[in-house]
Amino acid sequence: MRFEVPQFIEVEDKIIGPFTWKQFVYLAGGAGVIVVTFLALPFFLFVLIGLPIGILAGFLAFHKINNRPFADFLESVVNYSLGNKLYLWRKRNTTVVSTPEAKPEAPTITEKHLPKADTSSISSLSRKLEMDALEIKE
Repeated sequence: MRFEVPQFIEVEDKIIGPFTWKQFVYLAGGAGVIVVTFLALPFFLFVLIGLPIGILAGFLAFHKINNRPFADFLESVVNYSLGNKLYLWRKRNTTVVSTPEAKPEAPTITEKHLPKADTSSISSLSRKLEMDALEIKE
């Protein structure tokens, strides 16, 4: 038996006219809220409230950011804004008093420790730095 394998499984089906089901729900919901605000509020408040809702409904239905739906982006923004943020390091103001005798000498850089111009890859450069570090310890 032969079975046909679906090829375009990532493309949503057009259910209502040229719109997918999600697009239709976003547009119908936005239009419903706009109609209710038009009937319930004065024109000035209708424009202040209805215009952003219409723009949001249009963005949710059609706009994509990084090839992902705007709803996913909006969800990520809300989760980031409301979620806990982890700070791993905060600089503290501490004063360190040192005597001139206890100050260690800074190592000097010689041409031996500088990478040569003929090193072409990162792995060979890291290997050279490891070898130089081993020579310094001995």
